[in-house]
Amino acid sequence: MSDLVSDFDFDLPPELIASRPLEERDASRMLVLERATGTIRHHAVRELPSFLAPGDLAVMNNSKVIKARLKLDDVRGEVLLLETREANPLRWQALVKPGRRFRMGQRVALGGTQATVAEILEDGSRVLDFDTAPDLEGHGEMPLPPYMHREADRADDQRYQTIFAATEGSVAAPTAGLHFTPDLLARVPHSFVTLHVGIGTFLPVKVEKISEHRMHEERYSISAETADAVNGAKRVLAVGTTSARVLESQPEGPLQPRTGRTDIFIHPPYAFRHTDMLLTNFHLPKSTLVMLVSALAGKEFLREAYEEAIRERYRFFSYGDCMLIL
Repeated sequence: MSDLVSDFDFDLPPELIASRPLEERDASRMLVLERATGTIRHHAVRELPSFLAPGDLAVMNNSKVIKARLKLDDVRGEVLLLETREANPLRWQALVKPGRRFRMGQRVALGGTQATVAEILEDGSRVLDFDTAPDLEGHGEMPLPPYMHREADRADDQRYQTIFAATEGSVAAPTAGLHFTPDLLARVPHSFVTLHVGIGTFLPVKVEKISEHRMHEERYSISAETADAVNGAKRVLAVGTTSARVLESQPEGPLQPRTGRTDIFIHPPYAFRHTDMLLTNFHLPKSTLVMLVSALAGKEFLREAYEEAIRERYRFFSYGDCMLIL
């Protein structure tokens, strides 16, 4: 099988990129891929429960997106907070721009406090030491992906967050979960894992060969309740690639309660151990997310499905439509 990143490229009309959510969360279309028959069908996400059988379980990521984007107070510039370091709530790793405003030892005012550039990491990100905890609610913005080409607004505070978000820590939404309303959630047997989505999931793959790409680590946890539920399930539906990554980062055999970090990179010809079905949005060309979905659906079948979605004018990316892989 080819090891080239270019095999996961495709042409996407820019007008299909959704920059705003639909008025209703569960109004999205859902492209259904049946691997056993090789058929592709058009449905609505509200129909999801009809595709589940008794004993099936949906596993969802309940990580909560933080308002991680902060503007500098006195000059042009901004940071995207990624995660705290060394269990220190005042020490954050962050992406910054422009880099010249964040030299070693530089003091910057943001988030209702000040921070010092304590370290410049190999990937260009900075370690910032804050004087006091940054006020993310008062000064931060939701970290919308760059392809939306707009600033976050108040509507995004709710819509770029799942209704079941519980544990703060993500800098991007687990977007498959955005389709769920309280009613839809109540009709789907489910349990939760937590994976704090980092920027590494969405960074472009800059190498030519898949085998040369390295994923960033992300923090996750599996509760005893969820481990028991998964172990007793007939089939497991991962809601989103982040949920799938948590499940697949575990060894073969029954799941155990666990807290840890994972840098698992799933791509063809990976054999899934704990995931039987997947609900996921449509992803960026040549992204690690497309590679993960290809590993489950099959690369050629997924390419056919994406071509169908483009023909039928499905909405792509975070605020877009979704697909169900059976």
